[in-house]
Amino acid sequence: MHGLMRTPIYQIDAFTDRRFTGNPAAVIPMNQFPSDATMLAIAAENNLSETAFLLPEKGDYRLRWFTPKVEVPLCGHATLASAAVVMERLDTGRTRVVFHSASGPLTVRRAHCGYVMDFPSRPSMPISTPQGLAEALGAVPVEVLINSFNYMAVLENAQIVRQLVPDMAAIAGMDRPGVIVTGLGDGIYDFTSRYFAPAKGIPEDPVTGAAHCMLTPYWVKRLGKAELRALQASRRGGEMICRLINDRVELEGACVFYLEGEIEI
Repeated sequence: MHGLMRTPIYQIDAFTDRRFTGNPAAVIPMNQFPSDATMLAIAAENNLSETAFLLPEKGDYRLRWFTPKVEVPLCGHATLASAAVVMERLDTGRTRVVFHSASGPLTVRRAHCGYVMDFPSRPSMPISTPQGLAEALGAVPVEVLINSFNYMAVLENAQIVRQLVPDMAAIAGMDRPGVIVTGLGDGIYDFTSRYFAPAKGIPEDPVTGAAHCMLTPYWVKRLGKAELRALQASRRGGEMICRLINDRVELEGACVFYLEGEIEI
């Protein structure tokens, strides 16, 4: 048993206030990061869309995110889950935390019924529909936008977004790692979306903070509203409040603790 390390693990449902919905993330606080290969192996073992690794750093925390296949530069739901772990378990009473990450410093503060994350905005530009995208989605977009991270296909309405059954192999072959689909919301929501990233090992992500960094500037401009209520219409489903503040996006959501234990590596 020589050389084994035990470290706490938390599994949290993010962007929801009801267990078994939202997006599950694992959060692993550590004293030092193991090798990248070990972190990837842990993420694959957890078999969740994201595992966050958390390291104390001068009163703040260093944060890295891994899917079962790759390290990613930004992950919203695992950042929200990490903030819940810091404020509810590691440093109770704390109301604000800064995470240092590949996407720069990310501030999360406690809100009335959850947490507010401050992320970089990801503006996009309209393009003509790329070859194969409509076929891959099984729906013809009204508009397509692009940035260096994702394609975003705007569809006619929320119902089409919800009913979409895309061809994952075709989406995995696109020249962006992910495709966001979105439409005007119905009911209490301003807009609805889904996110497909089979190339990253996540065929459909249940609720995606980073996708809303692209969705928010688009819908704020289109709807002319400062605050938007968003629904990600995956099978598990999740919701958040989105605000655009200059070149930053605020995403507000809740978290529910599901599992607390230890891993041995």
